[in-house]
Amino acid sequence: MHIRRAGPLDAAQMAELLNEIIAAGGTTAITGTVTRQDLLDWMARDPRSVWHIAEDAGGDLLGFQWVDQWDPDETRLCHIATFARRGRTQLGIGSRLFAATVEAARAAGFREIEAESRADNSGGLAYYQSRGFEDVARRNGVTLDDGTIVDKVIKRYAL
Repeated sequence: MHIRRAGPLDAAQMAELLNEIIAAGGTTAITGTVTRQDLLDWMARDPRSVWHIAEDAGGDLLGFQWVDQWDPDETRLCHIATFARRGRTQLGIGSRLFAATVEAARAAGFREIEAESRADNSGGLAYYQSRGFEDVARRNGVTLDDGTIVDKVIKRYAL
């Protein structure tokens, strides 16, 4: 497995992987299909954002992770998103991505990483817990874009 910074040429593969996860349902708050352009727009919206991908020896995308700043007034805090190819979890993809993300987030000047996960996403919650994230809040009754109502758990990791 190889971890590297993601770039514009990776956007189509990242969109494809994310769409597989969205179609399966139940783990991400993203409910609509995403495009290559959506990923490019997300990558460009925050100059401090950090994007990494994990790929196998053949160059196939195994997963990706990014941190970016949601609130311009919260310069010390970034938000994280992590996606691993279905059927390929539990292979160390998330661990390797997180190690690269932590280093890059520190270099970008962030001091905390926040994860906001669906409360019914047991795998995602366990992943962030195992990295050392701590629960800081819960948001109940959040309406997703497709009308689904979920609770969300907010966890933080001190860099």
